[in-house]
Amino acid sequence: MAALKVLHRVDHLFFKNLSGPCRTKLNFATHSLNKSCGCYFSTSSQRNSRFYSDPTEAVKDIPNGATILVGGFGLCGIPENLINSLLTTGVKGLTAVSNNAGVDNFGLGLLLQTKQIKRMISSYVGENAEFERQYLTGELEVELTPQGTLAERIRAGGAGVPAFFTATGYGTLIHEGGSPIKYNKDGTIAIASEQREVREFNGRNYIMEKAITGDFALIKAWKADKAGNIVFRKTARNFNQPMCKAAKTTIVEVEEVVDVGTFAEEDIHIPSIYVQRIVQGGSYEKRIEKRTVKRSQEEKPKPKKDSDIVRERIIRRAALEFEDGMYANLGIGIPMLASNFIKSDITVHLQSENGILGLGPYPAEGAVDADLINAGKETVTVLPGAAYFSSDESFAMIRGGHINLTMLGAMQVSKYGDLANWMIPGKMVKGMGGAMDLVASAGTKVVVTMEHSAKGGKHKILEKCNLPLTGKQCVDRIITEKAVFDVDKIKGLTLIEVWEGLTPEDIKVCTGAEFEVSPNLKPMQQI
Repeated sequence: MAALKVLHRVDHLFFKNLSGPCRTKLNFATHSLNKSCGCYFSTSSQRNSRFYSDPTEAVKDIPNGATILVGGFGLCGIPENLINSLLTTGVKGLTAVSNNAGVDNFGLGLLLQTKQIKRMISSYVGENAEFERQYLTGELEVELTPQGTLAERIRAGGAGVPAFFTATGYGTLIHEGGSPIKYNKDGTIAIASEQREVREFNGRNYIMEKAITGDFALIKAWKADKAGNIVFRKTARNFNQPMCKAAKTTIVEVEEVVDVGTFAEEDIHIPSIYVQRIVQGGSYEKRIEKRTVKRSQEEKPKPKKDSDIVRERIIRRAALEFEDGMYANLGIGIPMLASNFIKSDITVHLQSENGILGLGPYPAEGAVDADLINAGKETVTVLPGAAYFSSDESFAMIRGGHINLTMLGAMQVSKYGDLANWMIPGKMVKGMGGAMDLVASAGTKVVVTMEHSAKGGKHKILEKCNLPLTGKQCVDRIITEKAVFDVDKIKGLTLIEVWEGLTPEDIKVCTGAEFEVSPNLKPMQQI
């Protein structure tokens, strides 16, 4: 009874202080209840989160030279009001950590145009022409980082883990150093990335990556309650969730502020402890980067060009790689199109690295949702039983070997399975995105789909890649419009299928590496 009375007094003080104007901390050591009890009570009359009506007020103390973590994937889930407010404050010399930099005239692309960003730490340049131009001309420093590594570096920073080891990037410029961070105007490298430390665990090589933390995090969420807890919507979660935890000051813009109790406790994505400032956005454009819808039944298909016929041949062969119950990640272009030909009698669970498991087809025009995109920034749907999650969770699935199949394109593949698909030094850089992580998992089958030769007949299958590698000895199978090869890390290439009308001799002429011919050579299969 005495114990109950003490607990009642503590409970009374807790609620009394919640309504008080000052901040009070009460610590009760309950030794009088039981000498073996180690319970402590700590209460506060105020929440850490402050609410703002003006986004400019929320960011006005961000100083020149600050490091900011900016959530979003493409244009999905970007803190557009907070970004626009930085245009107003005019802060300069920023280091911006973000998966990418929006597009030329929206999102972080606006801050690039005004030269307010000194360095980008990103995984993907993508279709932002100004981002690519500033990087290649030496106006902007760019630290390109594999997408999964970027997510984990941020997650580690928020968890107080200073560094970690990953197989992603081993044998590439990320590991070896020398990747251009800044170019001189003459195209030479002014600043290059540093070499990573390597350790061997269980017979496999891993490189060390350091955690990332920020001075400020600019986050876009769906809703916040008045206690400062927040929730995200669909694929707008992406990098926003881990970034909330990795900055000294986290500023969240939301579409709606709701009463405490609106969310069930178990449905909260980010607890208030990680959130310092909340702004209710006045308006949201929610621009869609690639509005993609399914074709209506009345729409007539366009006449096929020769290039379309070649692509469809690769797609129809690639679709035969799917097996019942498989978890698969499909790259942009031909790999994703192969999902249209999955056999009706099997189930394949498609994972998208921006935070979907259970990816569905393109939506009807009336069902387009700016908060629901795939890794190619296209509008999509999800199937019954699907799940949404953050970028760090997505790459835990990928690095952990939970994905059975990854299918992606390539610029070059070597005889022993090296892959190059992310940059041509000094000329073109799109970034590696999630590709380095996808091909680094020892438990995942890696299938490359690509046209057999580049423009002008240049070989894409080579003895040795001459472009920067995405992964070393990682490819298991190559599918082109002319042939299918199995790849062995020791024996090299074996031709297992050839297109009708072609012979192994024909394939040798257009292939820049030696290969064996399978004794069971077959005509190239089509679904």
